[in-house]
Amino acid sequence: MTLEITFLGTSSMVPTKERNVQAILLDYNGELLLFDCGEGTQRQMNIAGFSRARVKKVFLTHWHGDHVGGLISLIQTIFNGEYHDTLHVYGPKGTKLRLEHLRKSVDFENEIRLEVHELNPEPREIITAYEGEEYLVECTPMRHGTPTIAYAFVEKDKRRVDMAAAAKHGLKTGPLVGKLQRGETVEFKGKTITAEEVTYVRTGKKVALIPDTTLNDAAPLLAENADVMICESTYGGEHEEKAAEYKHLTAAQAALIAQQAGVKRLILTHFSQRYTSVNHLLDEARTHHPNVELAHDFYRVTV
Repeated sequence: MTLEITFLGTSSMVPTKERNVQAILLDYNGELLLFDCGEGTQRQMNIAGFSRARVKKVFLTHWHGDHVGGLISLIQTIFNGEYHDTLHVYGPKGTKLRLEHLRKSVDFENEIRLEVHELNPEPREIITAYEGEEYLVECTPMRHGTPTIAYAFVEKDKRRVDMAAAAKHGLKTGPLVGKLQRGETVEFKGKTITAEEVTYVRTGKKVALIPDTTLNDAAPLLAENADVMICESTYGGEHEEKAAEYKHLTAAQAALIAQQAGVKRLILTHFSQRYTSVNHLLDEARTHHPNVELAHDFYRVTV
């Protein structure tokens, strides 16, 4: 299992020389999940060495321009090449209509195969946006100036065979080992062997992404016990009133959410363009959570 996070953009509304606007890639066993797609995202992917054809799912947090400004150009580029899949786009209420408007704003030379999934959970309700064999993506609404969704990537727990324990029963590889891995009981040489005797469960990884929002009760619920929580941190404490006015978080508030959720690792992003240095945000956040990092463009994290 490999799970890697790459930050393609870490600025808030306005890109700077050092930071592009928002986009985060999750690479799970070679499958790319794109969370938000700000202006210039596909160029950032080029620089980071990712093929755009590997993106099969895009999860939009909300429809402010710094989070979706690169979407239509990414779609056009994907379907200009040898892309034989359907691109699935997930987003909050209004996504279907807005995406249809975007499609009408340009001329496409090739067939565009999109499936749009509009998400409309109730306040504090956590619903499943997508579920596959190996992972699911959960979501819940945030409090921002427009319908906004936070997401959590949750890898499913997996049963593994302890081959040393299996060998004590004379078992090696084969169909019986496969059955034990599926949690079944088997018969071998007149003996009954249960899955509990020779297998163990590996807990899946969890990554929570908290986008633009004010403090709310749903964020720590979604992020509960996450291995990594990525959180917007637009302002420092000196601009707490501005954060409230524009419905954003300060670094300290982001760390409070992480503390309440019991997350192992907090990564801050979505910094105001006013800051040439964000080191003071790290100090503020560490007053509430011990394990905090500052994201920068092309920052890669293995979970």
